[in-house]
Amino acid sequence: MPLAIKLPAVVKKHIAIVDIGSNSIRLVVYDALARTPMPIFNEKAVCALGQGLEGTGRLNPLGWDQAVESIGRFVRLARAMEVCDLDILATAAVREATDGPAFVKAVEARSGVTVTVLSGEDEARLAALGVICAIPEADGMVADLGGGSLELVALDHGRFAGPHATFLLGVLRLSEASEGQRGLAAHLVDGHFRQIGWWHRGRARPLYAVGGAWRALARLLIAQTGHPLHVLDNFSLDPADAMRLTDLVARQSRKSLEKIPGLSKRRLMHLPVAALLLEKVLEYVEPSRLVFSVYGMREGQFFKRLPPDLQWQDPLIASCVALAQTAGRFAEHGEEMLEWMGPLFVGETPHQARLRYAACLLGDVFWNEHPDYRAEQAFLRVFRLPFMGLGHQERAALALAVYARYEGEGSFQQVDDAVGLLSEEGQRHAQLIGLALRLGHSVSGGVPGLLRTTRLFAEFDRLVLQVPARDPAFAPDLGDRRYDRLARAAGFDRFEIRKS
Repeated sequence: MPLAIKLPAVVKKHIAIVDIGSNSIRLVVYDALARTPMPIFNEKAVCALGQGLEGTGRLNPLGWDQAVESIGRFVRLARAMEVCDLDILATAAVREATDGPAFVKAVEARSGVTVTVLSGEDEARLAALGVICAIPEADGMVADLGGGSLELVALDHGRFAGPHATFLLGVLRLSEASEGQRGLAAHLVDGHFRQIGWWHRGRARPLYAVGGAWRALARLLIAQTGHPLHVLDNFSLDPADAMRLTDLVARQSRKSLEKIPGLSKRRLMHLPVAALLLEKVLEYVEPSRLVFSVYGMREGQFFKRLPPDLQWQDPLIASCVALAQTAGRFAEHGEEMLEWMGPLFVGETPHQARLRYAACLLGDVFWNEHPDYRAEQAFLRVFRLPFMGLGHQERAALALAVYARYEGEGSFQQVDDAVGLLSEEGQRHAQLIGLALRLGHSVSGGVPGLLRTTRLFAEFDRLVLQVPARDPAFAPDLGDRRYDRLARAAGFDRFEIRKS
């Protein structure tokens, strides 16, 4: 019989959010000690509370009992997890239904919780906060599409720019109001959109599309365009291309859409309406880019709950620091590596410096992978990990840098895909970071403190690494032809290790 092992006590602090939407109800539990809203539990119940609301003004009676029971389960689970904060948030369907207050009372009586019914402004601001959580400098228009409503809010470099709007144009409501007729749906949308006159605030700036229906649409657009990275967050399109593709989807029959693999059947029936709504928002806003965000209202509530010192951390760097601390051997080595290789990157932009910092933090995270597959596994994990605040080109650059760090010499399909996302300059920058990481880790063994005793500098046509002659850590011959690749990548003829 195996001996019992007593696990060390772990400090836990979790935030739980129950989102009562027009179509589904979802419980998400997040780690409240982290900057990035990484779900530790996520469960959904499709209750279609908002079905029929457009015609009756009341919640769907067939979904009422199921919704109350599902919320009861979610509350019980959250309490069993001993969450520090539990937020029960109801959105458009409960807000607009005449029997919404009775539903709230039923939930509160059954589960012993307080339900917060969000106003349209609350919902819009939380959706925008979700985008800010992922992209702190988000600048443009956030559009959040749910089953019962569409919220719009303007942002100015990570701050609310004043106006917001809530339209009763969720996919469920518009589908019912238009009875599936595209022309009527377009007419109804135009009637709502003409009520506001501040579309110019989003012109020539990004449009951030939020919501499950638009995520399903993004999945379809990725397939249609042959985009090499199947990550929905920060998938971006030129507005003209987006208009053309969404118009094509909006005109498809359900039978045609059913032939497309990977799409939820529950989303299929509303996909043409979701595409039409996005097409109309693009038409009115005239953005510079369409950017899909997987972060919205729930992540906005999470972000709102974070202490200020966590809120304003860079989400990408915070995630990389957390990975380095939990998976790396010597987490502090990343900061040292960043400073040490600095002479190779004189004149880099703040954007490039941020990516280099992230790569340095990840430089030792994958040490325990099988040596024969380490480079490939490290590349694939970085290419696909749910990092926040990372565009697809940035993700490709970061993955290629880590691939080069682990001596990834060959190529395979995903590496080719990543290369295809970058310019020649982007490829060169990523390669140079990776080769510098390889040298730094080889010379120091990844041990903190040793690199600070060395110096990397340029001397005429060569790249020189100066090391202390009397330090036994550098006594063996450290020469390696592979390091010539670093010199050439940095624009030098050769590499030299000099003891002094």
